[in-house]
Amino acid sequence: MAASWSAGTLDTGGRVYRIHRLAAVEEAGLGRVGRLPRSIRVLLESLLRAEDGRSVTRDDIAALAGWRADGGNEGEIAFRPARVLLQDFTGVPAVVDLAAMRAAVGELGGDPTRVNPIRPVDLVIDHSVQVDFFGSPDAERRNAELEFRRNGERYAFLRWGQSAFENFRVVPPDTGIVHQINIEYLASVVFREQVDGEWSAFPDTLVGADSHTTMVNALGIVGWGVGGIEAEAALCGQPISMLIPDVVGFKLRGDLREGATATDLVLTITERLRQHGVVGKFVEFFGPGLATLALADRATISNMAPEYGATIGFFPVDETTLSYLRLTGRSDDQVALVEAYCREQGLFRLEAEPDPEYTDVLEIELASVEPSLAGPRRPQDRIALGRMKEVFERELPKLARSAQPKARVEVRDGAGSYELGHGSVVIAAITSCTNTSNPSVMVAAGLLAQKAVERGLRSRPWVKTSLAPGSRVVIDYLADAGLLAPLEALGFHLVGFGCTTCIGNSGPLPEAISAAVRERDLVVAAVLSGNRNFEGRINQQVRANYLASPPLVVAFALAGRADLDLTSEPLGTGSDGEPVYLRDVWPSAEEVAAAIRASVKPEMFRANYARVFEGSGEWHAIEVPKGRRYAWSDDSTYVLRPPYFDGMTMQPPPLEDVRGARVLALLGDSVTTDHISPAGAIPADGAAGRYLIQCGVESADFNSFGARRGNHEVMVRGTFANVRLRNLLAPGTEGGVTTLVPSGEVTNIWEAAQHYAAEGVPLVVLAGKAYGTGSSRDWAAKGTLLLGVRAVIAESFERIHRSNLVGMGVLPLQFPEGASAKSLGLSGHEAFDVEGIASDLAPRGEVSVRARPDRGGAIEFRARVRIDTPVELDYFRNGGILPFVVRELLRG
Repeated sequence: MAASWSAGTLDTGGRVYRIHRLAAVEEAGLGRVGRLPRSIRVLLESLLRAEDGRSVTRDDIAALAGWRADGGNEGEIAFRPARVLLQDFTGVPAVVDLAAMRAAVGELGGDPTRVNPIRPVDLVIDHSVQVDFFGSPDAERRNAELEFRRNGERYAFLRWGQSAFENFRVVPPDTGIVHQINIEYLASVVFREQVDGEWSAFPDTLVGADSHTTMVNALGIVGWGVGGIEAEAALCGQPISMLIPDVVGFKLRGDLREGATATDLVLTITERLRQHGVVGKFVEFFGPGLATLALADRATISNMAPEYGATIGFFPVDETTLSYLRLTGRSDDQVALVEAYCREQGLFRLEAEPDPEYTDVLEIELASVEPSLAGPRRPQDRIALGRMKEVFERELPKLARSAQPKARVEVRDGAGSYELGHGSVVIAAITSCTNTSNPSVMVAAGLLAQKAVERGLRSRPWVKTSLAPGSRVVIDYLADAGLLAPLEALGFHLVGFGCTTCIGNSGPLPEAISAAVRERDLVVAAVLSGNRNFEGRINQQVRANYLASPPLVVAFALAGRADLDLTSEPLGTGSDGEPVYLRDVWPSAEEVAAAIRASVKPEMFRANYARVFEGSGEWHAIEVPKGRRYAWSDDSTYVLRPPYFDGMTMQPPPLEDVRGARVLALLGDSVTTDHISPAGAIPADGAAGRYLIQCGVESADFNSFGARRGNHEVMVRGTFANVRLRNLLAPGTEGGVTTLVPSGEVTNIWEAAQHYAAEGVPLVVLAGKAYGTGSSRDWAAKGTLLLGVRAVIAESFERIHRSNLVGMGVLPLQFPEGASAKSLGLSGHEAFDVEGIASDLAPRGEVSVRARPDRGGAIEFRARVRIDTPVELDYFRNGGILPFVVRELLRG
């Protein structure tokens, strides 16, 4: 229990709550709380509440209370979030692991039911719907029917988990996107809990098994994305071990100019912060410009914290927060509690207060933001709208595989005859939590569509158009504003409520277009209102992918080309025979604001979220397995018992040095978790596809890698299988191939790993900067482990993937400062020894690496151990977080 020195009470709404007073820290002389970034104050409250003299001590509290703006912060803290958030792509493997942990505990003589969430867990099924049908009034119904047919076994498993585990709720399919549902309904800002008849109040904090969990930071809630394995540890009561973070302040001034959107702002911020470097840091927004941003605009910015590399993108609680809580139908009691608690604890932003201290400060004049896109491969590569044509033409040679820079092909299909060429936009998708949560850009898209229809414009026939909101409320307010019909007139019919195109569930291109792309090896484009455009993610046939605001998505569907300048070239020709330009149909800020005032209503949120856990008839018709322990089936192609606990004993085996390891992959910079573990379509000619065919699964029923994450046999065969992966060990190739050493045979990575395993040869991966950028994809670490990789040596790591590697017992190592595989002369054909693991492994210490080529002298260097905390070292010594938790439960 927490010590009484910080205890206090808060009387509001006719109820008395126990709280832990931040003011007590100053009264005890431990630090000046008022100068701290507000995000650090939230972490400080978490320590006060968890103080027990063991996992959290007075010294830990003093270290955090003494947070230094000069960046000289040292020390580790244990963060215990109030709740855990999952989506189905990460949630299914999490529940699989929990079920496997129950089996392991039982086999080792313990009580399996002790494996149970300690903190509340919400899982939202939002990643499984695909855009197979589009451009018709029944697209949503037909896609939902397919979703249930493809995923019935997964959904039955999740419904079993809902009944078998405590503190575990599931939001059924076709409801919305996890992060939008979180900010509109699940998030409370101030969490209240009753224990033994006594109420307590404390900040709503969380971790989520999806990197865009940070969207909730817009509400003043501290929370971030972790891998599924770390989320599992958190829900089982293990603290999140973290170093005290630096906090970069980002000052906002002024107001957005006419024609600029929150999407343009976040793309600009992403570019700035990537250039500055904020990996592993908190970013906290402040300044007078906050008052000009609606909460949904803030959410757009917080959502993309993973894209700019920060752990969180935090906005403080203020009057805008309270207004949003009222708008989205929260109760008067809850809003009153939020205001009273945050004011009492110094967490409420007041204009007259001095700014907190920050490690660094960046700032931006909002009026300087211009309409933008980002692409064609990374979210941080912003393109001013007026430079789109220039940048596409510059990037085309890098994107094209053939020597046909002006390739074009005539297509004949049901829509008639038309030409496709390099730069044709074949996907235009209004999708993703980032933007569909924001009424300003959704209404702007509807108004632009309305004006375009009035001028006689239509989407080009080769563009696959889709509308996939993150909440059912979006359809309500678009319909109320009279904007759904013009969007549908342009082909933007509702296709489902889920992530769809942004997660790679864009579905196949129409066959005539797909054939044309294959025939001439065309570089075609996608424009989507998402947050991710990594290689091979959106659609395997689409090489140029651009992030944009929803109104720009509509504009590019009208134009049908990415290789044009929409600031000077027309979208098309109107019904009067005159050219129509973007400026002719772009809605004014006042038009957008008026439509929002008239059509976005609290009762819409209350009505939709009153039945958020109900689900459809198809959901209730699913036959749910019985029992507290899951009955595994070896015949399943969706849910198999994972091998992580096979042969497990109460005492972990001693650590061993790595001897004679071969390089499985030699990779460059910015390798993403999509490269390591793709989420999209499963190719029939790949190792995973061949496995499914052997299991009797037809290619039409492969579903996606994301949907198959409960089957380790599929996932390990899909590791490093992205069609755009470039393994420098097999130069001139794309996809999941490597070169066997010393034979020189080129083969797929799965078969190579099998060959090395049969020979008893361990493996390593060599990589460049920012290894593991992107999604909080635990399978990027799980698959790496199951392939036999003992260590990954990179120039730098993204935060979540580094943590995931440790959590699976794979050693992340960093080249010496300024060094790389290339600068050290490593070809990838060497045999690697890593010494110091068995005897001297320490957090942020060093090990010796020796690379022995077949000929010539060895290359030796010291590598930095990226196990960052003592708790992470405990996880690693146990073979990962999951075996650690099982052993802790058994010792319990």
